[in-house]
Amino acid sequence: MRFLHPDGTTVHLAYCTNVHPAETLDGVVAQLSAHCGPVRRRLGVERLGIGLWLARDAVRVLNAEPAALRRLRTELDRCGLEVVTLNGFPYQGFGAEQVKYRVYRPDWTDPRRLEHTADLARLLARLLPPDVTEGTVSTLPLAWRTGFDEAAAASAHTALTELARRLDRLEQESGRSIRLALEPEPGCAVETTTDALAPLTALPGHRIGLCLDTCHLATSFEEPRTALANLARAGVPVPKVQLSAALHAQDPRDPAVRAALAAFDEPRFLHQTRARADGVLHGTDDLGQALSGNALPDTVPWRAHFHVPLHQPPAPPLTSTLGVLRETLAALVGGPTAVSRHFEVETYTWQALPVAARPATDAQLADGIAAELGLARDLLTDLGLKEQP
Repeated sequence: MRFLHPDGTTVHLAYCTNVHPAETLDGVVAQLSAHCGPVRRRLGVERLGIGLWLARDAVRVLNAEPAALRRLRTELDRCGLEVVTLNGFPYQGFGAEQVKYRVYRPDWTDPRRLEHTADLARLLARLLPPDVTEGTVSTLPLAWRTGFDEAAAASAHTALTELARRLDRLEQESGRSIRLALEPEPGCAVETTTDALAPLTALPGHRIGLCLDTCHLATSFEEPRTALANLARAGVPVPKVQLSAALHAQDPRDPAVRAALAAFDEPRFLHQTRARADGVLHGTDDLGQALSGNALPDTVPWRAHFHVPLHQPPAPPLTSTLGVLRETLAALVGGPTAVSRHFEVETYTWQALPVAARPATDAQLADGIAAELGLARDLLTDLGLKEQP
C-alpha cells in the first residue's frame, strides 16, 4: 500500500513474507497466490506491498535465469503485489524446526554475507515498480555478539564499505538506488540504536543506514524519540522501519505472569528477554533462561523479543509494546517531513504463538495479517497520511 505524506513523500507499507518462508523459487511463487493475494483481497486494495524474504538459492536462480525472474514478476503482477524492500537478514533455513542462533550466520565477517546481500540488491533493482527508484534491503546487525572482537568489527567494516561501493555502481548502471539497513537486535553486536552509531558513521556516504524494528527497540527499553534524535544528530538515516510489537510482562514476580510467559517459550526462535533496573539493561538470550533462574531482576517489567500480532495483544496478565510502535510512527511520519519511507509489518511468529492464539488454517492466517496491516494503515492515516489508490 502507498500513502502520501503532507510533504509530498510517498510512503510504502508492506508485510514481510518470512511469515510463510519458502526456500525455492517454486515455493516463493506459490506463496504469492496462496497467501499474499488473499491478504490483498481482504484489505480491498488493488496493490499490496510485500517485503520479500528470499533464501540464498532462490536469489541465485533469479539472478542467473532471466526466465525465472520473468516468472516471479509475472506472478507479482497477477496477484496485485509490488516489492520495494527485501528482508536480507535470514540467509536460509528460516522455516526450519529450530532456527535460534542459526539466523545470525553467515555474519558480516563472512564473504558469503556480502555476496548474498549484493545479489539481493541487484535483484531488487530489477523488481522495483517502474515508478519507484529507491529500494531497501534490511540485514543483520553485523553479527551475534559472542566472539565479535575488534578484528571481526574491522572485517565487517571492510565488507560493508565494499557493499556501499557496489551499491553506488548499481545505481550508476540501473538508475535504481538500493540502500542497506542494519537492524539492531538484542544479543547482537549492534543491539541498540546507540550501538549502531559508531559502525554506521564510520562508513562512507549515506548508502547504508538503520532498519528500526519497533519490537527490538521496545525489548531493549529504548525511548523512540530519544533514539531517533540521536540518530539524526549523528547523520544516520533510517531507510526502513519494521512495525512489530514485543511481549511485555509488568510484574514478573507474579506466578500467573510467569505461567503466561512460559506459554511463549517455544523451541523455534530465540526470544531474548530484557529488564531495565537502575539505568542498567539486564538480559538473557532466551525466554526460558529468564524464567528458570535469577538472571533478570524481577522487581521491574520484562520484555521479550517475541513478535506478537499488532492487533492481537496477548491475553492478560501480559501485554504488548504497541505503544512504542505508535510513538515511533508519530516521530517518523507525524511531523512536517517523512523521516522514513519504507514500513514493513514483520510478525513472523504467527505459527509460534501459544496454540490457542495460533491460526489453524491459511484463511485464518490471512485474516490476521490483513488485520495487522489494517491497524498499521489506520495509524498512518491518523497521522495525516493519505492512502493512495
